[in-house]
Amino acid sequence: MVPGEGVRQEPHHRIIHVELVERHVIRHNMEVEHERAVALYDLLDENRFALSEQPDAGPFRLFLSTEDNRLIFDVRNGEDQPLDRIVLPLKPFRTIVRDYFMICDSYYKAIKTATPSQIEAIDMGRRGLHNEGSELLRERLAGKVETDLNTARRIFTLICVLHIRA
Repeated sequence: MVPGEGVRQEPHHRIIHVELVERHVIRHNMEVEHERAVALYDLLDENRFALSEQPDAGPFRLFLSTEDNRLIFDVRNGEDQPLDRIVLPLKPFRTIVRDYFMICDSYYKAIKTATPSQIEAIDMGRRGLHNEGSELLRERLAGKVETDLNTARRIFTLICVLHIRA
């Protein structure tokens, strides 16, 4: 897929701030905290994001949370004024997220003892599930948010972090 496909690559079509709004203070294990930190850094470093009905309203501040088995995208402008609140059911993501956590656990165990070819095979499966979750996210956001695959991948990682308590 071509980076930025479907989204005009203008400076205001991007996220400039992202925050996970977690109702409970949770201390995640080192691997989860690392994945979260990398996803946040990479997302802010490079992303393509535009509201379908307000494409020129950015740049955007994004607040992600879960509430009553729903994923909430609280989208605000650069001045922190609300622009849109997108609510998606979490249920379609549950199986992929569960499988993704299981394969990530296998991957972290494998890097300690497995052969390079075994690690590579597990990592290919992990990346495949991650892509599947990212595409599902893009499908669910269609008509609401335009984004590229890399941005969706990073947001999917953050959804996984939020999903731990959802």
